[in-house]
Amino acid sequence: MNGTQPPRGHVIVIGGGISGLAAAYFLGEGGAARVTVLEASGRLGGKLYADEIAGVPVDLGAESMLARRPEAVALARAVGLGDDIVAPETAKASLWTRGRLRAMPGGSLMGVPGDLGTLAASGVLSAAGLARLPLDHVLPRTKTGEDVAVGTFVAARMGREVVDRLVDPLLGGVYAGNAYEISMRAAVPQLYEIARSGRSLIEGVRDLQRRTAAKPPQAQAGASVFAGIRGGVGRLPVAVAQACRKAGTVIETDTAVRELRRTEAGWQVVVDGPDGAGRLLTADAVVLAVPAPVAARLLAGESPVAAGELAAVEYASLALVTMAYRSRDLAKVPPGSGFLVPPVDGRTIKASTFSSGKWGWVGEADPDTFVLRTSIGRHGDEADLAWEDTDLVRLSREDLIEAVGLTAAPVAARVTRWENGLPQYPVGHLPRVARVREQVGKLPGLAVCGAVYEGVGIPACVASARKAADRLLGALRE
Repeated sequence: MNGTQPPRGHVIVIGGGISGLAAAYFLGEGGAARVTVLEASGRLGGKLYADEIAGVPVDLGAESMLARRPEAVALARAVGLGDDIVAPETAKASLWTRGRLRAMPGGSLMGVPGDLGTLAASGVLSAAGLARLPLDHVLPRTKTGEDVAVGTFVAARMGREVVDRLVDPLLGGVYAGNAYEISMRAAVPQLYEIARSGRSLIEGVRDLQRRTAAKPPQAQAGASVFAGIRGGVGRLPVAVAQACRKAGTVIETDTAVRELRRTEAGWQVVVDGPDGAGRLLTADAVVLAVPAPVAARLLAGESPVAAGELAAVEYASLALVTMAYRSRDLAKVPPGSGFLVPPVDGRTIKASTFSSGKWGWVGEADPDTFVLRTSIGRHGDEADLAWEDTDLVRLSREDLIEAVGLTAAPVAARVTRWENGLPQYPVGHLPRVARVREQVGKLPGLAVCGAVYEGVGIPACVASARKAADRLLGALRE
């Protein structure tokens, strides 16, 4: 163990995704606790997964992290990846809508425009859609209540077209969800505050942009909104796991937890054994860093109310199709970092990322290979995921031919399916999370963390892990 302070207790972390590994890292800092991590699958990292295609390193899961939140970047630095944190080579993204690629208009907040001139020049909206926008200046204030769906509110102020062609694809890129269902308070809190404090969304977004631009450079969050890691964001959980092991943490993969029991002395964790018999582990405290359905099953006996709330959380499934091309086979290199596709346009793919153009380290690995990927599926729109992998590649190629004229055949393709990959944040999600935390708080020595609680991004997951670790370390000290 690091440090001189002896372990204060044994904590079992259930779940070896980035949330669970981060919780284990924080729990083990300075030898504060003896930690065991149990992961049901054979691989650590959850939705962070770095591998290769055609000999080129790539991310097959999440490929960037929000740089303007400090938690993930700080963790990456702490585990030795600081020199490999990189910004995208380009942030020029497009929308494939109304028949062609169109530049993503600037001056907006999650697609809600503050600069109508830039929006008009982009051609994303029709003349009728643009004509509807100024009503936002004169309409009476639209009530938000305690919460409201982003799409519902923005459509009431600006019309459905701005939601369908701007807000929905941008929100979908984060949550793989539907803007008309996603909570404004949970997903876009800045917009929620604008909606509550003023009448016009356009003026509110414009004022926010002005205030941000007026800050001195040192007070601004940096030139790039997002950051990656050379070799893939999927390297982060691997590095965290290595740091945990160095601190004495025991990490077991292929270890599914069957049951969780509260005892007078702490907790009992029953895991599946190789012969079908359960293996009993004991702990002073437990962190549940697993998806909501798994947490619901494990909490059913000890906290039926929390289990019921978690069982009601819905998830979106999606597939990522990663393809490698020989650069010499391309008539032209696709421009920018990629494009989003409004679901209203009825295409198969929901987005495409030009990995070799977006991340310098991908292009440097093999300049003769161009790597890109597409995304298929979102909440409520998952029928295409029933296709075989070869069909998803074919359908992606058909859309890429029409979108960017990419007629060349890939030399390699990989399909990564993320079943129930992203929790949905509908109206009422934050009160649900509060109820879960209230019930879990009644059980000494138990904490929860992960994407289902306060954000699906990597920084939010790391912050959730820190919160869980701090709660249990405080309890162990007492």
